[in-house]
Amino acid sequence: FKGGDTCEYLLSSGRFLGEKVWQPHSCMMHKYKNSEAKNCLIDKHVVFIGDSRIRQLFYSFIKLINPQVKEEGIKHGNIPFEDKSASIKVDFLWYPEVNGSMRQRIKSWTEGSVAKPHIIVVGAATWSIKIHNGSNEALAQYKINITSIAPLLEKLAISSDVYWVLQDPVYEDMLSESRKMITNEKIDAYNEAAVRILNSSSRNSKARVKVFSVSKLIAQETIMKSADGLHLPESSRDTNAMILMNVYCNKIMKPIDGSCCQPQPPLTLIQKIAFCFFTLSIIGYLIISLIHRNNYRKNKSCTDLESGEEKKPAISIPNVSTLEMLLHSFCKLGLIMTYFYLCDRANLFMKENKFYTHSSFFIPIAYILVLGVFYTENTKETKVLNREQTDEWKGWMQLVILIYHISGASTFLPVYMHIRVLVAAYLFQTGYGHFSYFWIKGDFGVYRVCQVLFRLNFLVVVLCIVMDRPYQFYYFVPLVTVWFMIIYATLAVWPQIIQKKANGNCLWHFGLLLKLICLLTCIYFLSYSQDAFEKIFSFWPLSKCFELNGNVYEWWFRWKLDRYVVFHGMLFAFIYLALQKRQMISEGKGDPLFSSRVSNVLLFISIVSFLTYSIWASSCKNKTECNELHPSVSVVQILAFILIRNIPGYVRSVYSSFFAWFGKISLELFICQYHIWLAADTKGILVLIPGYPMFNVLVSTFIFVCVAHEISQITNDLAQIVVPKDNSTLLKRLLCIAGFFSGLHFFSAMQDQSRH
Repeated sequence: FKGGDTCEYLLSSGRFLGEKVWQPHSCMMHKYKNSEAKNCLIDKHVVFIGDSRIRQLFYSFIKLINPQVKEEGIKHGNIPFEDKSASIKVDFLWYPEVNGSMRQRIKSWTEGSVAKPHIIVVGAATWSIKIHNGSNEALAQYKINITSIAPLLEKLAISSDVYWVLQDPVYEDMLSESRKMITNEKIDAYNEAAVRILNSSSRNSKARVKVFSVSKLIAQETIMKSADGLHLPESSRDTNAMILMNVYCNKIMKPIDGSCCQPQPPLTLIQKIAFCFFTLSIIGYLIISLIHRNNYRKNKSCTDLESGEEKKPAISIPNVSTLEMLLHSFCKLGLIMTYFYLCDRANLFMKENKFYTHSSFFIPIAYILVLGVFYTENTKETKVLNREQTDEWKGWMQLVILIYHISGASTFLPVYMHIRVLVAAYLFQTGYGHFSYFWIKGDFGVYRVCQVLFRLNFLVVVLCIVMDRPYQFYYFVPLVTVWFMIIYATLAVWPQIIQKKANGNCLWHFGLLLKLICLLTCIYFLSYSQDAFEKIFSFWPLSKCFELNGNVYEWWFRWKLDRYVVFHGMLFAFIYLALQKRQMISEGKGDPLFSSRVSNVLLFISIVSFLTYSIWASSCKNKTECNELHPSVSVVQILAFILIRNIPGYVRSVYSSFFAWFGKISLELFICQYHIWLAADTKGILVLIPGYPMFNVLVSTFIFVCVAHEISQITNDLAQIVVPKDNSTLLKRLLCIAGFFSGLHFFSAMQDQSRH
């Protein structure tokens, strides 16, 4: 960590990812849309002063505001541009040499009550080299002229953003005869003079002219694609314009994926309270630990001096108290949350944009597949979707999703569609698992509900407080939570139908099917009635949980995307448990699930269905159209996978302990990746070790997995304390939790009021 300003890095250093994606050193660059550019530059006046290269930059800049603009202006003259809808003025002023005329124009903005431009971009040198045939006298005059202009630019820099654009290198082999005197050696001499004079002048001034030197680096990689050896190709100048937009607009618009030039956000009131709470927990735990250690030393066995025999302590060493376990858990959690904050809220560690290549996705997939197969063990039981198998399923799916996120594979539609199936499979397991539990156990008690809700939501609630993010931001947890409550309500509402009751009378099975049909009808209605859905979730306090950016559209979109798969999971569980009860399937070790003939036919159909879905997903051309079909067809590949995994007895009898280990902490992995593996709320990649991408991924991944595992342990420990089995104690804890959320809402309201 050098402690430098990310704006300096953005303006001076970086590298290409692939051929066209520019990656600034240490920070992320946002790709501005036309609407965002207009919102940033509303009521602003921008001026570009210089030669034909600056004119190129001017056109690329105004195309960010209005892509329909054509390069039809006068070549050697001033070119105005105005967007009346946003009151934006952008002017190009033709001053190809740093001379008295340029000085006079700049000086006019420093005098009297003349309106100053908000952004000034200046640069020129190649015309001086060309006109004076690269003479040393011309360079000396350039130094004199820029020395006279520098104080004026600094004066403007007090109230405006002023950028001096260094000269890009040329491709000498392509230059015409009239430009042969423009050599890279001459350009370097002019650039060196400009930087030295501007830097020496700014030492004595509070304001500073920003040197735009990154264009040189971009040109070094792309100038050979130039049409004439002098002017940059369009993609390169567009990159320069986007860098300019990021330098000025990031501090105004604060885009999530634009960490360059963004100041560290101030701590909110709730974050300060959380910091004090975790600090007190750490201090409290250290005090209790010291007291216990002293007591332990005092009560140690000691030798009786008279008899020479060892005496045993009268008081036995007490077990760890609930308070100590609570403080220990919060102490560890406080340290972990500090790491979260430093990674993704403080400007301490570097962040980089994602860049997708097929190798960055498929090679890690092949690697973890080999590891998973290597760690193969026998299962304790051979039932369909037994515990080891479901943990394994969650584990490999989570690892694939993590690789998908860090590689930026969402830009590749076939991969995106397959990842959507994996997310659907998680929800399928939610429907299958919770339905099976309620159907078999018949336990609809408050304790069970509170345990599930606590384990699902504890980490997300803490992150909402520490990272200052809304609950809906971590969309998967709200999704799973709501579906759990829907499953619970469906089965718990009168009449409660469980397996034990249904075994006595087959009519109860029809009653349960009727409940499931009602659930399906409600899902269908809400998915095609956005207004009804938004009305339900716009009521307080639901609106506080499910709104994102002031509305619940994002929540409706996420819910709608996998709306049927939980129902499919419940229906599958019902059919499977009914077949199991009637002994219509064989789940012995090594036995096929059905008779050989039926098993072979089902296995063939499953493989064909699995491959057919993959072919369809790979041939998708339009994400919107494929997303419309996804809720109805994703179950095909999920069921095909379950049958392929369970019909052959030998396949059902083994599992990968490697994948299963990750499956046990899959929820924590999914949530933690937002801030300590990825960066900028999943938009970029966290860089702990710059310059060594592979080593960085290894180190950050190791820390990330360890943290996720530790949080899983902390959640389990706290669940035993916060959600006790005793009903009267549980009721008291629920009242405390209600008080906690009331206080959180109160402080949140205060926070919002202070922001407005």
